[in-house]
Amino acid sequence: MEIVCIALGLMVSYLIGSISPSIWIGRIFYGVDVRTKGSCNAGSTNTIRVLGLRAGIIVFVIDVLKGWFALWLSSIFVQAFLEGSEMELFGIASAAAVVLGHVFPVYEQFRGGKGVATMLGVLIYLYHDIFLILLIIFVVVFLIWRYISLGSITAAVCFPVVYTLNAVYRTEDFHLILFFFALGVAIFIVITHRKNIGRLVRGEEKKFQFKKTE
Repeated sequence: MEIVCIALGLMVSYLIGSISPSIWIGRIFYGVDVRTKGSCNAGSTNTIRVLGLRAGIIVFVIDVLKGWFALWLSSIFVQAFLEGSEMELFGIASAAAVVLGHVFPVYEQFRGGKGVATMLGVLIYLYHDIFLILLIIFVVVFLIWRYISLGSITAAVCFPVVYTLNAVYRTEDFHLILFFFALGVAIFIVITHRKNIGRLVRGEEKKFQFKKTE
């Protein structure tokens, strides 16, 4: 029974992650598949480029909320028999499931976004004491260089470092599971942004604008 509940919880996280507001809003209200325009990415940044700021903000909020909601809902399936480090491990597995759902949505031929906004929702749930620091890092980098991708990559790379320093500074327990997840997130974000990194190196990455460019 426990294994069934764990499997159901992870499946729920993946299915929630597979909800693709950028694709659905573009298709229903604009008659456009955002994966065929701009950077061809099903995320809030490309939604702003293709559909405008209002649509992009709605997509961003939904993507963040689904990351948080998936972890909260999936925890209900296992809270009766998991606790401590076991619950942390399940939370990380659930986080991986919701992000994978965003990147490879079952409803959309497994072609989704890069998972940054959904990952932010995960951070709010799992790392509520440091997500504001990571958000500040992202905002500072973005305001200086105006590249969403650079801000996302920088914040992701800083993630395991910030977690470690926060644990040391606040003399809290250092959870190896949470550290390795933070490290995994950093690697994952870098991998999913490898094309952006290439464009940044070549000076071809587009700076963010608060309006449609398509």
